[in-house]
Amino acid sequence: QVQLVESGGGLVQPGGSLRLSCAASETFNSMYGMGWYRQAPGKQRELVAAFTSSGSINYADSVKGRFTVSRDNAKNTVDLQMTSLKPDDTAVYYCNAIKLRIGIPYNYWGQGTQVTVSS
Repeated sequence: QVQLVESGGGLVQPGGSLRLSCAASETFNSMYGMGWYRQAPGKQRELVAAFTSSGSINYADSVKGRFTVSRDNAKNTVDLQMTSLKPDDTAVYYCNAIKLRIGIPYNYWGQGTQVTVSS
């Protein structure tokens, strides 16, 4: 079982920045894909930024130019640098990993970290 632990959330002012980190219990080279999702109250969970199996990155249109996802294979961490934060960015942010087992994809999720953007 893959375990994912998020950290770095908190309360920030509009226009501020936060850096989230996700630590995985096993090496990233065993993962089919990794990234970040978020879920606001009353809303469906949505993609924020994710590495595809080919190594490219998908960003939600709402965060392009403001958020940057990066990975450190040596540390087994995936970070999300968030800048120019808006109140609409308020959500629980979840780290996600997809692992293939006998060709079947399995989704793994962290517990989430709260990001609140408010004055």
